[in-house]
Amino acid sequence: MADNGAVTPEDFAALLTPEGRALLDSLRDYDPAQELAVATRLRREHPAALVSAALGQARLRQRAVAKFGAEDAFRMFFTPGGGEMATRASVASYRAERLAGLGVRSVADLCCGIGGDALALARRGIRVLAVDLDPLTVAVARANAQALGLADLIEVREADVTTVDVSSYEAVFIDPARRGGRGRIFDPESYSPPLSWAVGAARTAKYAAIKIAPGIPHEAVPAEAEAEWISDHGDVKEAVLWFGTAPGTVRATLLPGPVGLHTAEPLPDPQAGPVGRWLYEPDGAVIRAHLVAEVAERLDGRLIDPTIAYITADELRDTPYATAYEITDVLPFGLKKLKALLREREVGVLTVKKRGSAIEPEELRRKVKPSGPNSATVFLTRVAGAPAMLIGSPAA
Repeated sequence: MADNGAVTPEDFAALLTPEGRALLDSLRDYDPAQELAVATRLRREHPAALVSAALGQARLRQRAVAKFGAEDAFRMFFTPGGGEMATRASVASYRAERLAGLGVRSVADLCCGIGGDALALARRGIRVLAVDLDPLTVAVARANAQALGLADLIEVREADVTTVDVSSYEAVFIDPARRGGRGRIFDPESYSPPLSWAVGAARTAKYAAIKIAPGIPHEAVPAEAEAEWISDHGDVKEAVLWFGTAPGTVRATLLPGPVGLHTAEPLPDPQAGPVGRWLYEPDGAVIRAHLVAEVAERLDGRLIDPTIAYITADELRDTPYATAYEITDVLPFGLKKLKALLREREVGVLTVKKRGSAIEPEELRRKVKPSGPNSATVFLTRVAGAPAMLIGSPAA
């Protein structure tokens, strides 16, 4: 259920009036740091409750630009929790494209939230039933469909998703709530609705997709499902269980692109060996999908440690699945040694990456105090089981 803060359905309805829309439009570029002065001025001409709702909505729109883009974000409506939990537009668009490619023309979007996925599906010409239990969230989703000119393709319904008949829809998309009063929920059976219910519902449709947390254990993936991990500009955004596509397949999808890597028969873990001239940091989706071995094979590479997902190789090869760094130094971990080396090379811009180390990047920066005109990257990790520092720079 969405975190609605102090906003009521009545407050939100006031934003949809001509007065509310005009007030909200006037706040597009307002500075939240000046909110008190802005609120004082606006309350001379508008009801206090409307001003408060408009200022809150204006803040949410500004935050949503990173996820939805300015053109859509400043036309859409949000709840505090809904904007945070909504699918990023690039990911929703990719998923809609994939469903359209399967020939799907109608989708039941269960736990639709503010409608991010429903909007992307409708933009591909797909008819959508968008269902959520929270009255305010439903009102926001309906307003978003209207604001983006997609209301003819999106029916928004307030209901318990477990009671909705979706048999007339070619596909089902389910996005269970993965946050509670204490933050993120890690147990899939504590999702709302539970993952077991979502899987049962997915099995009844020709095609189905269930959005889940990317940290889901591979052993929790049903045998008949395809498991996909999706990243956007290197950040892992979500995992999806697909039904009706490629049972048993694991897939890493990298956006923008999309660029995909998949297999139904994963390779055994790569061998570990000495650190070569080049270090490759696999994309997070590749790591989550357990496809590091597939990338290592393409790079003719090896691991720096059996338990660490860094690939090393003696030759530089281009790959979309990992970022390459040229390594100049491989040293046992030691702050004094690192500080002296950085001072000698006049490194003032230090990028710190870690995998298999307890040291936090900000803690390291405070202790070594980098200073100078040059830049470097240090990897805090393990090599052959021992704490190590790898120093280098991104491949040109």
